Parts: sequence; C-alpha cells; structure tokens
Amino acid sequence: MSWLSRNAARLIGAVTAAGVVLASAGGAAAQSAIRDTEIEGIIHEWSDPVFSAMGLEPSEIEILLINDEQLNAFATRGRIMGLNTGLILRTESPNELLGVVAHEAGHIRNRHTLRDGAQQAGMQPLLMTMALGALAIAAGAPDAGAVLLGNSQYFGTLSALRYMTHQEGEADNTGARALEAAGESGRGLVTFFENFRAQEVFSDARRYPYFRSHPLSSQRIENLRRFVAEQPSYAKTDSPERMAQHALVLAKIHAFMDAPNTTLRAYPESDVSYPARYARAIAWYRDGQTDRALAAVDALLAEQPDNPYLWELRGQILFEEGRPAEAIGAHQKSVDLMPDAPLLRINLAHAMIETREPARLEAAVDHLKRATALERDNTMAWRLLSQAYASQGKEGEARLASAEMYFAMGAEEQATQFALRARDMLERGTADYTRAMDIVFASGATQDDVDALDRRNSRNRPTVVPVGG
Repeated sequence: MSWLSRNAARLIGAVTAAGVVLASAGGAAAQSAIRDTEIEGIIHEWSDPVFSAMGLEPSEIEILLINDEQLNAFATRGRIMGLNTGLILRTESPNELLGVVAHEAGHIRNRHTLRDGAQQAGMQPLLMTMALGALAIAAGAPDAGAVLLGNSQYFGTLSALRYMTHQEGEADNTGARALEAAGESGRGLVTFFENFRAQEVFSDARRYPYFRSHPLSSQRIENLRRFVAEQPSYAKTDSPERMAQHALVLAKIHAFMDAPNTTLRAYPESDVSYPARYARAIAWYRDGQTDRALAAVDALLAEQPDNPYLWELRGQILFEEGRPAEAIGAHQKSVDLMPDAPLLRINLAHAMIETREPARLEAAVDHLKRATALERDNTMAWRLLSQAYASQGKEGEARLASAEMYFAMGAEEQATQFALRARDMLERGTADYTRAMDIVFASGATQDDVDALDRRNSRNRPTVVPVGG
C-alpha cells in the first residue's frame, strides 16, 4: 500500500503499505483520491459478478476510494465510481457496501451520470489521482504535481451529480435485479437506506451529501423493500470470509485516516484479531515507532508468509525510514507474489532508483515498463521512468516518459511539448518515435503543422561557419 497526503499548507509525505496511494487537492478541497490494491481487490471480488449480471464489463469499471469522512458516493461518465471512506466506514456489513456499489453501478448502466445540464453548470475540477502521480510534488516536480491536482478528468464538484428522483428508483431496481442475478441478497441495500431514513426530513443543508444527490423517500425505501424481499436470495447472509474482509477494509481505512492514538484506542492490544493487529502495525508506523511496526508486521508475516500486502508494508516502512536498499527485498517478494499488481512494481522500482546505484536502473526501468503496460495512465510510473532514463543518459526516452505522464494527466499542452522534444532525440521510425508523434497528433496537430514547425526551427538555428571557411 502506498499513501500520499497533501493539504493546503504542506505536503505531509508518502506512506506505503499494501497498495494504497493517496493524493489530495489543495485549498478548500478536503477530498483525496486513494489507490489501494487490497481494498480495490476486495470490492471488485464482491462486485464483479454483479457488474456482469448488469451487462457491464467489470474491467471497465474503475472504483475510486475518496478520502472524505462525509457519507457519499457517485458515478461519472467513463464508468468511474467514487466511494467516500466515510460511506464505507458507515456500512455495517459487506452486503450493505455491495448494495451501494450495485446502486451506483445502476446509475452507470442506465446512463444517469453527469447529465448534460449538470455537467455544464457544475463540473469543476477538484482533483485527480493516477496511481502514485501526486508523488511528483514530493519528488521535486511541483509543476507536474500542480497539473495533476488541477486538471481532473475524473470528477468535479458533487453538485454536478444531483440525480432526479425517478433515476434513483431506476438505479435501485437495476442494482437489486443484478444482485439477485449474481446470487446476492438485496437486503443490504434496503438496510443501508433504512439506517438513514431520518435524512428524508432533514433540510438540504443538514443532509449527508449522498442523500442530497440521492434523495430518500419512505415510498422509495418501501418499494425497494417489497421487491428484494420477494427474491430467492433475500435470506442469504454474508460468509465469515466476507465478514473478515469487511473488517479488514474498515480497520485499514481507520489506521490510515485516523490519528495513530485514535487507532490504537479503537484496536487495543487485547484485540488479537488479524484486522486489529494490522491496524496497530500501521498506526505504530505512522506514529514513528518503526521497530515496533516492523516487529508487528514480521509477526503477521510469520503466519501469512505469502501475503504480498504485508511484504509491501514492510518494504515501505523501511523505504520511508530512508533505507531503500533494505526495502528492495520485501518489495521484490511482494512482486513475486503478485506480479500483475502495478503499484507493487512501482514501489520496487522506486526503491531501486532511490539507492542511487546505477546497476539497479535497468531492473527499475523493466519494472516500470511492466507497470505502465498494466496501467497506462499511471503517472507515477511514467515520472519514475523518466527519472531512471535520465539517470542512464537516455534523454529522448526520458522526455517521452514525461510526455506520457502529462498525457495521462490530460495536460495536453505539456504532453505535446515534451513529445516534440523527445521526437528530436529519438531515432526516426522506432516505436518510441512513433509514440511521440502519436501524442503530438492526439493534441489535434497535423503533419502539416509538424512540418511547418520543423521549417521554423530550421530557419531559427544559428548558422555555423567552419573555421578557415
């Protein structure tokens, strides 16, 4: 997990343990987007059969975890779903969380997301995270970080996501039918809404954001209850394994979101469950008690030696202590156990680069190229790849990687500038040269524009007169 938090005053720094990346908007925006391989994997494990039953392709649904204590969730164009940590923490069972996911997927399936009027009136860029992209700021690329945080393609102000009441009913029905088709109970969706029935009578200002954009009504709840109660899977309950996963998700969010002392009070040492021990290890790590955190992780690893997230947490503790060479072994183990997780490869490559040992650069480049193949829009991977190439003296490849980073951010002008610089340093006809030109043309430029630029540059080059000529 990798974690990066930034507020209006300062960049707090990065903390990693089992696949998380956090990047927040500055200024008044208190929200952040989080990437967590473990939590995302759990939610997708539960949800993918429901997405399929709904006629959606699971691999096309991107679930964003939003670092915000407010109870809220939303769906946007591009099949992106946002779940606030505040909402996840208020779910009392896996089935409740799955019910909310199914409801939001219902909005995506029914194309309710970001209606034209709302998009024109309310869409304001808040923030964006592309894997570990905000680390660009911490790593000495403030311009890249500013673009990342200021040019969101994912979501804007929540005021743009006010759905009409009838759309809520449609999303309820679509979600409930998909849950049943996937063999899941719709009871959790009803109980989640039932827990917040009082929101119906609150003024708009007093309601949770979720119920301002997803208005509740007693009639809506009762219609949904009648429907799901008639379904064969209604009585199905969450398995012990799923309950344990839900407890782990809550513990992990608390451990990273709450102050360490708060976490340690909520998960005292008398609680010897796995989620509690995991939470305490993270809390001690965040509290600067490195030896105690490492000992706690080692104890967990003794029981679960093949858990990639625990190895990644151990590696990140060492990395954040300024011991990147020692972190490499743990990060390598996490990658060996989960080779298709791009964030784990990025963390391994980052540790390799930070050792400042030239012999490790080629391996770091290989891991980063594999990561970008798995997750093309991962800006941190592209930034680190640019850094590694530059250290190897491969300036053309370094500029192309920077162009890819800006392209993933949606920063068209910067992407084009770096792609043009890369083109001048790359061998014509190679795959890298072609990719640089693809980025240039993606900005709307034509071959005639490029030819005209070349002619201007040629005229502006100083004439060199040979000595004795």
